[in-house]
Amino acid sequence: MTNTRDGFQSRIGFVLAAAGAAVGLGNIWGFPTQAANHGGGAFLLVYFIVIFALALPALFTELYIGYSAQANPVQALQRAWQDKSPKLGAGAGYVGLAGAVVMLSFYSIVAGWMLSHALAPLAKLIGLSEVEQFLSNDSLARNLVFTPLMLLLTASIILKGVKSGIETWSRRLMPLLLVLLIALIFYIGTLDGASEGFSHYLKPDFSKVWDADLIIAAMGQAFFSLSLGVGCMMIYGSYLKPGANLGKLTLSVAALDTSVAFLAGLLIVPAIFVANHNGVQVFANGKLIGEGQLIFAVLPQLFEAMGTIGLVVALAFFVLMSIASVTSTISSTEIPVAFLVENHGLSRSLSTWLVTLVVAVASMTIIANFEWLFSLVIQVFTQYQLPLMGLFYFLTLGWVWHRGNALAESSHKGVRALLWYIRLVCPVLMTAVFVNVAIK
Repeated sequence: MTNTRDGFQSRIGFVLAAAGAAVGLGNIWGFPTQAANHGGGAFLLVYFIVIFALALPALFTELYIGYSAQANPVQALQRAWQDKSPKLGAGAGYVGLAGAVVMLSFYSIVAGWMLSHALAPLAKLIGLSEVEQFLSNDSLARNLVFTPLMLLLTASIILKGVKSGIETWSRRLMPLLLVLLIALIFYIGTLDGASEGFSHYLKPDFSKVWDADLIIAAMGQAFFSLSLGVGCMMIYGSYLKPGANLGKLTLSVAALDTSVAFLAGLLIVPAIFVANHNGVQVFANGKLIGEGQLIFAVLPQLFEAMGTIGLVVALAFFVLMSIASVTSTISSTEIPVAFLVENHGLSRSLSTWLVTLVVAVASMTIIANFEWLFSLVIQVFTQYQLPLMGLFYFLTLGWVWHRGNALAESSHKGVRALLWYIRLVCPVLMTAVFVNVAIK
C-alpha cells in the first residue's frame, strides 16, 4: 500500500459506510417481504440465528481479505492465491468487478424509481398534477431521466474520495435514514390494522421454524442483506487503518445492518396490514401480491387514502428508500473505481467517469430490453453470482491462502476455531443456499 492511498479516518465512519453499503432496498423492502411471506416472527427468529451462523463469518472473511491485502478485490484475491493460482484469484476479482457493474446497472434503475416517487408528493402538493403523474407512473422517459440522475449523484460522492466522499456522506445519510425509519414506524403504528401486523411480525409460530423453505430463505436473505459476494466489503476493509479490530468492526456493521432490517420489518409489515385493513388487496393464497412490486403499488394506494398527511408520509418513505439506494450504489461504484486507480494508474476523476459511463450504457441496454432483461440480470446476479463468490471467499481464506494469513498462522485456540468454522461449516451452508436457489 502506498502512503497516498485514501482510507477511513474513524471507526464510526467505517461502520456507517460499511453498514450503508449493506443497508439497501434488500433490507428495507426485501427483508420485510420475506418475513411477511414466511411466517413473520418465525422468519425473524431464524434470520437472527443464521446471521450469526453464516453472515457474520462471511462479512468477516470479506473484510479480512481486503484489510490484509490493502488493495482492491482483483489484487487482494490474486495475492491470496499466489501459492496456488494467482490468475484464478485475479479472475475471481474480475468476476466481482463485473458483478459490481451488473448490480449498478439494475440498481441505478430502481434507485431512480425511488427518487421519482420521492418527488411525486412534492409535485402534487404544489399542484403540478401532470408532473406528479409523470413521476408516479412507470415509463421509458422517466427511466431515461432518473437513472442517469442517480448515476450522477453517486459519481459526485465517489469523486471526493473515501474520506471526503464516502465517509462524509455516510455520516450524514445513515443517521437521517434511521431517524426517518423510526419516525415512520411510530406513525404507521397509530393506524388501524397496524397491531395485527406487529403481532404477525413479532410473535413466532414455532411450528414453522423448521420449515426448509423458511430456513433457506432466511439464509439467503441474511447473506444478501449484508451486500456480500461482490467485493464491497473487501474494498471497504482495504481502507481501514493498520491495527483495526476486525472482530469488533464486523459485529458493529452486522448489528447496525440487522437493526435496520428489523426496524424495516416494524415499518413495512404493519403498513401492509394497514393497507389490507383499508381495503387494498395485499394477499392472495397467503402470499403477498407481486411481492417486490408492492412498494410501487400497495403502499402508494395506502398513502393516497391518508389524504394530505399521506403525501408527507409518502415523501418521507421514498426519501428513506432513496437514501438506502445511494448508500449502496456508492459502495459498488468504488470497487471498479479503485481497480482503475490502483491497477491502471488512472486518476480518481477519470476512473469515476469511466465507470459511470459503462454503467450508464449497461443501464440503458437493460431499459431498452426491459421486459426480459431486467429480471434475468437480477436473477443471475442474486441467485448465482453472489452465493458462488461467497463460497469462493470462504475457500480462499479457509483452504487456499496460507502465506501472510494471520488466521492460519495463529496459535490462539479461538482464532483457530474460527478458521475451522470458516473452512468446514460455512462452505456447507453457502452450498445449501446455492443449491436451493438453483433448483427453484
